[in-house]
Amino acid sequence: MSSAEPVPTDAAELRRLRAEARHVTGKATFAGDRDDPPGTLHLAIGRAPMSAGRISRLDLDEARKAAGVLAVLTAEDIPARRFWNAAGDLPLIASGEVGFHGEVVFLVVAGTREAARRAALLGRVGASPAIPLTDLDDALAHDATLQRDQVLSRGDAPAEIQRCDRRLIGQLRVGGPAHFDAEPHTAVAIPTEDGGLLVRASTEDAPAIRRAVAATLDLDMAAITVETGRIAGGAGSRRANSVQWATLAALAAFRTGQPCRLQLDRSDDLATNGGRPDFRISYAVGFTDTGLVKGVDLVFAGGCGRGIDGGPAMIDRAMLNADNAYFYPSFRIVGRSMRANNAPAGFYRGAGAEGVLAAERIMDHIAVSLGVDPLDVRKASIFTGAKDRSLAGLQTESSILGPLLNELERTSVYRKRRKDIAAFNQSSPILKKGIALVPLKYGVGSGADNDAAAAVAVEADGSIRVAHSGVEVGQGLDRRVRQVVASEFGLAMDRVVLADRGAPPASGPSSTDQVLLAAIDACRTIRAALHDFIEETMHVDRERVEFRDGQMKLGHRAMSFAELAGLAASARVKLAATGTHRTAEIDWDAEKATGRPFHYHTYAAACAEVTIDVMTGERRIDRVDILHDVGRPIDPAGDTALIEAGFMLGVGWLTTEEQLHDSAAMLTTGDALGYFVPTIADMPADFRVAFFQSGGNREETAFRSEDIADAAILPAIAVFCAIADAIGSLRPGTMPRLAAPATPEAVMRAIRALADGEV
Repeated sequence: MSSAEPVPTDAAELRRLRAEARHVTGKATFAGDRDDPPGTLHLAIGRAPMSAGRISRLDLDEARKAAGVLAVLTAEDIPARRFWNAAGDLPLIASGEVGFHGEVVFLVVAGTREAARRAALLGRVGASPAIPLTDLDDALAHDATLQRDQVLSRGDAPAEIQRCDRRLIGQLRVGGPAHFDAEPHTAVAIPTEDGGLLVRASTEDAPAIRRAVAATLDLDMAAITVETGRIAGGAGSRRANSVQWATLAALAAFRTGQPCRLQLDRSDDLATNGGRPDFRISYAVGFTDTGLVKGVDLVFAGGCGRGIDGGPAMIDRAMLNADNAYFYPSFRIVGRSMRANNAPAGFYRGAGAEGVLAAERIMDHIAVSLGVDPLDVRKASIFTGAKDRSLAGLQTESSILGPLLNELERTSVYRKRRKDIAAFNQSSPILKKGIALVPLKYGVGSGADNDAAAAVAVEADGSIRVAHSGVEVGQGLDRRVRQVVASEFGLAMDRVVLADRGAPPASGPSSTDQVLLAAIDACRTIRAALHDFIEETMHVDRERVEFRDGQMKLGHRAMSFAELAGLAASARVKLAATGTHRTAEIDWDAEKATGRPFHYHTYAAACAEVTIDVMTGERRIDRVDILHDVGRPIDPAGDTALIEAGFMLGVGWLTTEEQLHDSAAMLTTGDALGYFVPTIADMPADFRVAFFQSGGNREETAFRSEDIADAAILPAIAVFCAIADAIGSLRPGTMPRLAAPATPEAVMRAIRALADGEV
């Protein structure tokens, strides 16, 4: 609202405008923005100076004597459990062995943040260095694994490949981007009157923090309360990674008896929070003269860093998504979780997208070898008819995938543009264009985020309060909850208010689907109580009652919902309820490779056109068309925004964001100056997003909608394939050795490899 505009007199409209203005004026508050209690102390971490070895001496005298310092804590100050992860191999504060450069070895507690940071620089760590495992290649050379290899198989893929007249082998390297969130990790721990702790943390997994804090301090979980509101970016770093920082803040508050805040600066955040695992994907494929795939043999080796965070789970998801949109009659897929002296890799948005990328690389490689349009190869093996079972045996919606791909082929004018691009490349020696159209399938819902709770309360004036176990990470969850609750009672959304606290706890992270269903469960309990009240006092059968447009249709009469709520409240009808939801069908056992890994699949297709400069490796995204099945959308505008934002996150993963380590396994992009996230300049010049009309999700979800937040990263794969297509135009019939991210340097390496005859 501008100062020249009149101030709305309607309270609901004023509340709506203020809520929307928070997000575009910087007034929305995040974990790091809340006011601290009086007497809050500040924390800073002391980091290991080497990547591997043992601590021989820890001299903290100068740090303890520094101005404003109240305490310096080490591993010896931890009362009980000294590991922050469930596997017990990631120390809260390292003592003895050091696993990566920057690992926490001590914690400074001071009166101000500046005093704590200055004192942290005064700590002296004496160490006996060891030879580190510098990266994924080094880990593979030494067979350094974190856990037993995982295997998925059907038939005898190696034998089937050998029987094929046409066979290919290849390798794809995929880098792991950092967690470059809008705010660094923040946690504030506040001692409570009863001897417990209130922890305010920027986290997606409050239950994990409660468990870790209780185990570390030897307290009952009931004594630990964790609060989190919206968080500024949650590509995955706010799951397990947040546990360490919240637990350190809790340790300091427990030891000092005062509120303590730990807020990492950007360099600490990048150095200590490992990003997405990097991958080395090896493949062999056997196929027919028409490009029909007969057998696939894949190995996903993922760099998990120092210990088990979310890395192994990311590798497991990559394996399960490795077929993407295609039926593999026989396959063998191996997942290897490799250990190196880097920060532990964790969860990241679009877990398993590496599997989809691998499938598309295979299709492109087949097309190049046959000299045919890659889209025709894709269509040859796409799920259809009886061939509709994914790698884990889950049925796919072949009736959606094929028509969706055909529709985008038509609306994107793919065939004509491919011909036009071929003509352009013939006449342009420096600038080369590429195009790719890819189908996309992604498994939604897993055992890791299959638990949610919601609390709903109808007030006497007909307004509604709701709290839930999910976390708003910029995906519009809070808005969708309000929409769903409002719809259940036939109200306008402004009558529903999100409460800051009061949600019943869940046992783990909550997905959008589960939160919405939990909220609906609570609403329907209240609706049942209102139906009973109406039947008893107004003698109207529930079949004749409607909740619509803020009114109650009671047979031939009507009253406002507010009036009904007032009458029910006066009669002491219980107008508050707790709802929960867990999808029982999700029971995947990664160790045994059995069960159902996903609730459902979501589908999309993307067409990308790019231009590259063969002299510099720079690229421009000219046009992107995305057609996405979102089921029956609850919030179409929100879904469009999710697709656009997820696409740009994927562009960063596959084209710009690269973490680099030196020969001592030290992160060289840890100061953020050499780390490049996508900007407005990376947006497609022509960006088109549309929804595929599928009729709704076939599985149980809120109003048959689909959770597309993680799948939204996948359309960026079309950009990577288009870049490879542009490079390939320099030497038709040869598959470029392009690695992800396709930075200008990676593009030039692929071009030089083509020139040198390397295939």
